[in-house]
Amino acid sequence: MNRAARESPVVGALDDAHWRGAALGLLTVRVVHGFIYWGGGSRRFIYDPEKLDPSAHNWMANKLQDAMPGALFGTDQAISFMLKHFDLLYATIIVFSAAELLAGMMLIAGFMTRAAACASLGFSIALMVMFGWIGAVCLEGWTMAACNIAMACTLMLNGSGAYSLDNLLLRRRPHLATHRWFRWTGGSLPLPLSEGTFQKLALLGFFLATTFVVGLYSHYRGAVLTSFHPGPVSPSVTHFSVENARVSGNFVSLHAYLDAGTPEAPAFIVEAAVQDGSGKILAHWDAAELASLPPDHIENEYAYNQIVPGPHGLIARMGAKAEIRLPLEHSLPAAAPNAVISLIAVDGQSFRADLNMDNVNSSSRAEEQR
Repeated sequence: MNRAARESPVVGALDDAHWRGAALGLLTVRVVHGFIYWGGGSRRFIYDPEKLDPSAHNWMANKLQDAMPGALFGTDQAISFMLKHFDLLYATIIVFSAAELLAGMMLIAGFMTRAAACASLGFSIALMVMFGWIGAVCLEGWTMAACNIAMACTLMLNGSGAYSLDNLLLRRRPHLATHRWFRWTGGSLPLPLSEGTFQKLALLGFFLATTFVVGLYSHYRGAVLTSFHPGPVSPSVTHFSVENARVSGNFVSLHAYLDAGTPEAPAFIVEAAVQDGSGKILAHWDAAELASLPPDHIENEYAYNQIVPGPHGLIARMGAKAEIRLPLEHSLPAAAPNAVISLIAVDGQSFRADLNMDNVNSSSRAEEQR
């Protein structure tokens, strides 16, 4: 018996009625799943190339910085690192976009289907972890990513289904059926596992995928074991973290970070003030004074979303971090107890930090000694 004859029963499984029924049922799943990722890659390379243009306003780096405040599992630090290293950032965006495009095309064609589905699973997890917190802006995207996880797991377990290049390859070259690497990556035939092992693998995938999706939704939104909530990082309520506030010469310096709110619209700081513990205002900057700050008084940490002077104060885009220096018209009293500095947003919210007065006190003591 020649080799082709020995392999024909394996390849003949492609014509089994039960297999054909399942294969046809998976056809829509595979093609739609592939189209989602082909669409993501093709938009950047073909239909909206400005997303890959660092000089364009919708350059992908801005979207990454939008995601940074609520990104989980250390991905916020990874994003921050890339935003500071342009070569790495650009290469990552290009490679990720190309991988999405390629995986999508492979899924649509049914070529190396299990490998492509595994890649799409990784994309979906990464997108949910980084962008899932954004809320109304990205909730539909999060839902699509969650569905993509289910589709990817299904294709990894069951293969490419009907009308695929994997099937065509197997019919043209039946000996591929004997290669475990083809069974694990290609997907026209069942995985080379016993029935019991396959069942355990399928149940493990079900448990991990369901736990991840439901757990992440509960973390971001609640509505599983708790009431609905906007998430640890709010996608709707603006918040600035204000840190390292200090008097430095004739300036009040502080570090501001826009770490919550909607990425769809900038946040506006229209007032700043220094107060002592009794609420007495020791220094004040109105919208016009903030709007007229010289460029060298605002040192942004990133080159993309920034805090900049605007017509009516300071404008901040999501994820912007900057060191801001506010000029003092007169020296602050050295004895001011419990001084704080406040940044006031256009909606009246106030974001505060304790003001370090050590430099003022040191200067006062030096004057007394002289």
